[in-house]
Amino acid sequence: MMVAKVIHLFRAAKRRLPMQELAAARALKNSGFEGCAHARPNGKRQVLLVDHETLEAMSLAPGSIRENITTEGLNVNGLAMGQKLRVGEAQLEVSAVCTPCDQLEKLRPGLRREMRGRRGMLCRVIAAGEIRPGDKIEIVS
Repeated sequence: MMVAKVIHLFRAAKRRLPMQELAAARALKNSGFEGCAHARPNGKRQVLLVDHETLEAMSLAPGSIRENITTEGLNVNGLAMGQKLRVGEAQLEVSAVCTPCDQLEKLRPGLRREMRGRRGMLCRVIAAGEIRPGDKIEIVS
């Protein structure tokens, strides 16, 4: 079995601005990535996971659909609500399905429809810690 891992990390310095790729990210408990515009205490959208396999299948560049973590070897869209993941030093809990939004249409007309059910999963940060590309992603039973 392939080991699931982090291949890219991104944060939005400001909403609607291009994502910045990070060499390391600090996940803050019940908030999101430090310095990310989407990080909010008790927010539903703290960290967005999208798998590289989906991006590749849709010819999209990592970060282009505004994910925080691009994964490899993990079927992100198949994760269950409430599933806990250890990602680097941090722990995340799957909190919601990310619904494709109008922003996707700016990338490619029809993309919103194509992405239905494949947009990734939103997670809450349940334990803070540093995450780096190459870190393993483990499903916590």
